[in-house]
Amino acid sequence: MTTLDPKIADRLKRNADGLVCAVAQRRGTGEVLMVAWMDDEALHRTLTTREATYYSRSRGRLWVKGETSGHTQYVHEVRLDCDGDTVLLVVDQEGAACHTGAATCFDRDVLLT
Repeated sequence: MTTLDPKIADRLKRNADGLVCAVAQRRGTGEVLMVAWMDDEALHRTLTTREATYYSRSRGRLWVKGETSGHTQYVHEVRLDCDGDTVLLVVDQEGAACHTGAATCFDRDVLLT
């Protein structure tokens, strides 16, 4: 296991499970693609490889976006929000972002327009 830079780690406000929320946004359009979770290791790997790496709560392990589907996210930018409890990944999305096969996880169920 590698270590997240302490300057970054100290700024993170993790939930009770040690995770921070991660929002993936399409570079160029600003479209919100998906929301996932990261632990320190996932964030470290994302920052060092530029491959979006998340923590799967259901599987209890790290996963690289696209490792099984081929629908990868190349990370151009990572930002920490003002509260330190959410990271924003600005990505180039290859293929669908949603596990359902949709381009984004937010293209259905519009609650208000």
